[in-house]
Amino acid sequence: MPMNPPDLLEQVFSIAKDAGDTIMAIYSREFTVEEKDDKSPLTEADKAAHEVIVVGLNALPESIPVLSEEDAGGFAGADADGRYWLVDPLDGTKEFIKRNDEFTVNIALIENGKPVLGVVVAPALEVSYLAAEGMGAFKVNTSGERKPIRVAGKPAEGATWRVVGSRSHHSPDLAEWLEQLGEHDMVPMGSSLKLCLIAEGEADVYPRLGPTCLWDTGAAQAVVEQAGGRVETLEGEPLSYATPQEHLNPYFIVWGHQA
Repeated sequence: MPMNPPDLLEQVFSIAKDAGDTIMAIYSREFTVEEKDDKSPLTEADKAAHEVIVVGLNALPESIPVLSEEDAGGFAGADADGRYWLVDPLDGTKEFIKRNDEFTVNIALIENGKPVLGVVVAPALEVSYLAAEGMGAFKVNTSGERKPIRVAGKPAEGATWRVVGSRSHHSPDLAEWLEQLGEHDMVPMGSSLKLCLIAEGEADVYPRLGPTCLWDTGAAQAVVEQAGGRVETLEGEPLSYATPQEHLNPYFIVWGHQA
């Protein structure tokens, strides 16, 4: 990892908070919504946050390529050390448009296919999640206090699983998977906050049997892993970021315990 991890984490957190402030200024008024080629929504907040983040990352002492959802075509690949920034300037655009507050700014540092640093800022909820390899994971509350977070561990035999799910996406595969899991309660949540709920021990498992992109998961995966959880494909392999030219993730499961 470049620089000093604690210093780098603070700098990235500051950049993400600046992007969050930019988003909230737009959230507090009427805003424009466009449609991308893939029919997903795009707001002026997505674009404004992207600008803030790219300028901030490019101003850091060490230059590392940036892959952002809002400029995926401008990404030329990881650097010689296999590193790149992975950014979703506004994750949960649908939640932003619905004004339900469950949207985030996601910034991750990827090194050789693995997220080694992650910052997730939920500006409307005034909470953030931070993690870096070797430092652990932390939640920052509304008053700015930081507390270390850990996953809950595997539920006891016969216990009810707390399953976190999407507000905006449902799939038939999910119903089948949940039937095999057994007794469970569903906790609906938007954006990368789903993974963060696992990281802080508020949920046990998040099955994502539907489409996501690299930038949806990278930052929060770092938080989950540093909190003691795991993010795996259906084959049991860690979700990887080694081929960033392929933007789609495979289906995956986030577990609040080790195998």
